[in-house]
Amino acid sequence: MVTDARAGDRKKRLLAWLAVLAVGLAILAIGRGAIPASRTAVVLNLEGAIGPAGADYVVRGIGHARERDAAVVVLRMDTPGGLDTSMREIIRAILSAPVPVLTFVAPSGARAASAGTYILYASHVAAMAPGTNLGAATPVSIGGGLPLPGSGQDDRSRDGAPGSDRPERAAQDGPAKEGAPKEGAPKEGAAKEGAAKDGAARDGAAGQPRRPASAMEAKVVNDAVAYIRSLAQLRGRNADWAESAVREGASLSAEEARARNVIDLMATSVTNLLELAHGRTVTVGERSVVLDTSGIAQLAIDPDWRTRLLSAITNPNLALILMMIGFYGLIFEFMNPGALYPGTIGAICLLLGLYALSALPLNYAGLALIVLGVGLMIAEAFTPSVGILGIGGAIAFILGATILIDTDVPGFEVSLPIIAGIAAAGLGFSLLVARLAWRSRKRPLVSGREGMLGERGTVLDWTGRSGRVLAAGERWKAESDASLAPGQRVRVTGVDGLVLRVEPEPTAHT
Repeated sequence: MVTDARAGDRKKRLLAWLAVLAVGLAILAIGRGAIPASRTAVVLNLEGAIGPAGADYVVRGIGHARERDAAVVVLRMDTPGGLDTSMREIIRAILSAPVPVLTFVAPSGARAASAGTYILYASHVAAMAPGTNLGAATPVSIGGGLPLPGSGQDDRSRDGAPGSDRPERAAQDGPAKEGAPKEGAPKEGAAKEGAAKDGAARDGAAGQPRRPASAMEAKVVNDAVAYIRSLAQLRGRNADWAESAVREGASLSAEEARARNVIDLMATSVTNLLELAHGRTVTVGERSVVLDTSGIAQLAIDPDWRTRLLSAITNPNLALILMMIGFYGLIFEFMNPGALYPGTIGAICLLLGLYALSALPLNYAGLALIVLGVGLMIAEAFTPSVGILGIGGAIAFILGATILIDTDVPGFEVSLPIIAGIAAAGLGFSLLVARLAWRSRKRPLVSGREGMLGERGTVLDWTGRSGRVLAAGERWKAESDASLAPGQRVRVTGVDGLVLRVEPEPTAHT
């Protein structure tokens, strides 16, 4: 009877646990059914200069949206530009994304300059918040960018001030663009008309188009123009203004961009953008997708530790510092084998620094100059040359660090104070070591055979012209031309193998 009662209690407890489990599964199923993955908008935030870390963040964010089967990706952006390789990586991810990507320049006061303009043009839906701007997309990787035509005032009057454009351009890009077909349906007539007016659109006040100063400039600018025009034609947006943004560095406010068919929407927030985008038809790959974004749930994906770490180490200043710590750490380890700490820390820092530089547009001539400079400063420490090697090394290091990163994009230049600080520290260390080494040469030797010269000792026993003495705490055989007695103080005048040559100290009898 007792056994049956216990068995009954166990069954009751088991049934109770099963009931709790069933209720939990039901709640989970209801929760998932209330907000299905396909009714989610993944929100990414891209701020600051676009580099390897930003590209990795956006690419992985789009991949996360694909895994969740999200309805759309909203890329909220505020950038002054960035590296060409990182920009193209983001654009490739957008063009191959299985879900629509809505790029939103926000909040008010934000901008999509340079690389941001290309990304905006590549997106399925381009939107801006009031008080934002885009443009200035001239490549600057060829040495500071191209100057604007003339004195630079014409560009601002034509593209920066509302209503100051030429009449034919205003007619082409103004209200007539409101009815332009959107995603995937560019207007052929407008494209032909824009091509016919291509030269006029690029003229300055003097009516002369700006000509690149070199063949390399022409190649880079023409490649950028072809790229942004292809994106504009793919999305049915204003290709002529896109070209002027590259050739002339033109910029637009959000209101002007909407009027000229550069963007699709103006919104005040991500929620407002999703409401305005609802019902629009976009082309994703080879299929048309009608956006169903009204009341959709938002899932914000912030940069994780990997993105933050990559962003930190791909800062050219930190990459240079890590590399220098690595160099000096390994040098100290080679100078003092077995110390372990300098070698371990140096190897880690050097690998991190080289990894960061591999992700940046590296100038190998600059890297070679840095290595040469460090080598010369180290040589100064071991072969003093009155500072010639050290100063030459510092100059080589400064030149190399200045040209190390092959771009003029803001946010990816090496700070001059950091370069000067590292060079001064390295030169100062080399000169200090050289000075100590030079001073040590003037000191009398205190070890080896030479170190015994002048040493005082005491005669232990003596017979004729030889005997034994106690010198430097050791017993030595000794010889002398003088007759010595045990206990007498002597001074070492020479060393012949293991035999000391001694002489009595004046007034040293005991």
